[in-house]
Amino acid sequence: MLAGFLLRAVFAAAGLWIASRIVPGIEVRGLGSLAAAALILGIINAFVRPVLIVLTLPLTLLTLGLFLLVINAAMLGLTSVFLHGFQVHGFFAALWGSIVVSLVSWVGAMLIPPRRLGRP
Repeated sequence: MLAGFLLRAVFAAAGLWIASRIVPGIEVRGLGSLAAAALILGIINAFVRPVLIVLTLPLTLLTLGLFLLVINAAMLGLTSVFLHGFQVHGFFAALWGSIVVSLVSWVGAMLIPPRRLGRP
């Protein structure tokens, strides 16, 4: 279980690094900041994101799920609030950055073998 979380954090870090290279307005200052941003983003996505999804469910249904992009951008922006070495400048940088991070994390999750019940 811990290995799966760490692998997902590595893919999130790769997504953040790619986003910092191609999305104007996202800056990562150093490898340590990149690793910390990936871990903080993972923690925020585990605890804060589900609460926001439940609270904004009517709006998400009304927009046919597109509001989830706004929530993902908010999670990326919240990560930058907690870490000085990771900066997101503006909503559209957060929006495009969250799309890049989501795509890289999705590809990474496809590479991780599924965990079977009863197998350690």
